[in-house]
Amino acid sequence: MLYKTNGIVLGFIRYRDTSIIVRIYTEAFGLRSYIINGVRSAKNKNNKIALYQPFTLLDMLVYNKPNTDLNYISESKIYQPFHSIPFDIHKTTICLFLTEVLTKVLKSDEADQELFDFLMNSILSLENLPQGFENFHLQFLIRLSGFLGFYMVEASEIGEQLQRAGYLFDYESYTLQMNNLISADYGAVQHIPNKIRSEILNALLKFYQLHFEGFGEIKSLNILREIY
Repeated sequence: MLYKTNGIVLGFIRYRDTSIIVRIYTEAFGLRSYIINGVRSAKNKNNKIALYQPFTLLDMLVYNKPNTDLNYISESKIYQPFHSIPFDIHKTTICLFLTEVLTKVLKSDEADQELFDFLMNSILSLENLPQGFENFHLQFLIRLSGFLGFYMVEASEIGEQLQRAGYLFDYESYTLQMNNLISADYGAVQHIPNKIRSEILNALLKFYQLHFEGFGEIKSLNILREIY
């Protein structure tokens, strides 16, 4: 049976010679994997693989079989075209990093409207920010935690939990910056030196590791650090 839903692309892997398996967080069904046939074929002139880049927002008509790991997309088109994310290396790298995090923490195959709206609105915020988005990924991680059951209320809470777990993080030195990140809107001007931003990011990722068994390392982290 066919269903209409919006979706947020998290990434894809190659499948066989010409196809891909794409992971999409859908509004109607939560996390889903879909087989897209023929998009890597030399005969494919429509460049449909461009639809399945990280954080692309899609309007889809999909098959949804219960208890099936892989489904199929009947139709897909861009729900909201991007005019800055694909052309700004900083924004593109942030998207790559955050989709890797989401792939590790989003597991549910049930709809969650509040989480979907948060992801959609956050992505559109990044798209529309002309500047001041160098801390976007930090704020995103903090806000996402609220939907995952371990919301970061203030810097001291994060620091104390990390210290109890044996991670040496001098959170008191970063209290002002972290509390501002927790309370500020996306794009609010807040100058954080690169070294401090890197330390805060390391602490946030460690915090995620405390709450998600098997969270592991983020492969795109080094790329993010090089860009910033």
